[in-house]
Amino acid sequence: MKKGLYALSFGTFGLGIAEYIMMSILPDVAADFGVSLPETGHLISAYALGVCVGAPLIVIVTRNWPLRRILFALMGIFIAGNLVTTVSPNYWLTLCARFVAGIPHGAYFGTGVIIANHLAEKGKSSSAVATMVMGMTVANLMGVPLGNLLGHYLSWRVVFAFATAWGLVTTWFIYRWIPVLPAMPRTNMKGQFRFLKKPQPWLLIAATMLGNGGIFCWYSYVNPLMTEVSGFHVGVMPILMLLAGGSMCVGNYLGGRLSDRFTPARVSMCTQFLACVALVGIFFLASYAWISLVLMCVCTGCLFALSSPQQLLLFRHSPGGELMGGAMVQLAFNLGNAMGAFFGGLPIDAGLGVEYSALTGAFFALLGTGVFVLFNIRYERA
Repeated sequence: MKKGLYALSFGTFGLGIAEYIMMSILPDVAADFGVSLPETGHLISAYALGVCVGAPLIVIVTRNWPLRRILFALMGIFIAGNLVTTVSPNYWLTLCARFVAGIPHGAYFGTGVIIANHLAEKGKSSSAVATMVMGMTVANLMGVPLGNLLGHYLSWRVVFAFATAWGLVTTWFIYRWIPVLPAMPRTNMKGQFRFLKKPQPWLLIAATMLGNGGIFCWYSYVNPLMTEVSGFHVGVMPILMLLAGGSMCVGNYLGGRLSDRFTPARVSMCTQFLACVALVGIFFLASYAWISLVLMCVCTGCLFALSSPQQLLLFRHSPGGELMGGAMVQLAFNLGNAMGAFFGGLPIDAGLGVEYSALTGAFFALLGTGVFVLFNIRYERA
């Protein structure tokens, strides 16, 4: 059964490459297409918006399919989107391809959370989900720095060619390692959305969107911040991305373990507040290279420490629509990503320093912390 969790993790590795690599190769893509840095940042938003559209759409279409068949369909869309990105001759086709590549992302996590719960040992649900998410953290630890290196010295297209090939590899491991599981209980379209009549899932969606958006206000522009403000040489960026990926792995592990020991809601609330403090620190201290580096690791660790507890919370608060609930949290994550890339670019467009993107992010993270405080007081204590 453990192999099944690793198969899910291979899928999140590919999704992590496709999603996060764009942030570290943004200047190379901008130079290739001859567009501005903030405009190239829309390629990040396009993927995130694809997640937002695809998550509910695919769940509606596939809600009564066997779970493994859903994963096969999702990987097919993922492969197609990244293949077109690899060979795209212009900015606008790349923008559309990024949107398509993002469509299966949310539904993959929604389906994966259900499968991980099937395969988990008793009392280890958070750790099982963290194992699934581990692929995305490894993508940031190894795949993104390598992609940064290849994108800078060869071509950014090589990275998306790899993502295409990895999608094929993942499909094979899903076939080999994930057992045939029945579909979720048959529901009509209305039944999938019934859980949204309660306030709990809306609070969780808002907190997730604000927290992720806050971190992505800064992380979408981490490359120019670390090189132009903190003073690191561009050739060192792959090493910095390696450290960021390592912090994500540590954060993901701690988020799962602490949520099994305490509660996912409490862990999420405290982690989001820590991210807010770190973002404020980046704004004031980004010119001090080593302090900026430490705070970068704190923020990226918080990003994935939030992942498994927030996914479990929304899954548990979506009775009768678990597939949709699992997908909705990715919708919230990636709507936050799109919001962060957009709002983080506004102060740069206005002529302010790139460090102001972190200050914008701190505001959103603080709002998200407040929503989690409300959720804990009204529902978790009860």
